[in-house]
Amino acid sequence: MRDSLPYVLILYYSRHGATRSMAEQLAAGVESCPGIEARLRTVPPVSPTCEAVDPEIPAEGAVYVELDDVRHCAGLALGSPTRFGNMAAPLKYFIDSTSALWLNGVLVDKPATAFTSTSSLHGGQETTLVSMLLPLLHHGMIYAGLPYSETDLMTTTVGGTPYGASHVAGQRSDQPLADVERRLLRAQGKRLARLALALANQREVS
Repeated sequence: MRDSLPYVLILYYSRHGATRSMAEQLAAGVESCPGIEARLRTVPPVSPTCEAVDPEIPAEGAVYVELDDVRHCAGLALGSPTRFGNMAAPLKYFIDSTSALWLNGVLVDKPATAFTSTSSLHGGQETTLVSMLLPLLHHGMIYAGLPYSETDLMTTTVGGTPYGASHVAGQRSDQPLADVERRLLRAQGKRLARLALALANQREVS
């Protein structure tokens, strides 16, 4: 049974907790808009040698995503730490399993965005965001970054890009979110929620 309210799916992978903290801030931005909810979901780690068997419910944080979470979302946000300028393997592993959704076009004309965390200031944030953008475009989604009407983009000395929110976590991945990073994440979530509601209404009219 589908929820009565539309929802934005915030799907992330987090190794040390930074991307999870970002997802929670983006969710707060989504839920600042009346009439829509945020649904937080994560993906399990993958093994380089064999299929790992993890518990069905993680010990902490969001539960693991299912295809139906993606199928019925009104909007989608992908979050990942940077791995050599690319999204982390566990998130890509899940995205590669969404071919059935692509074949049925269920995500066409729905809004999407992305966010990322790196250890260093120039650690590949923008290329990682672009790597997450590509499969969203193949699904026919409408990508929504952060416009420069968010004036924090002009003054930030930490995270923040027009391709999506970002965070500099530090060499030990223990640097908390800066105020400017939190503001940009909430703005990104709010924008995605507004677009999800508007586009959902448009699809119903058409």
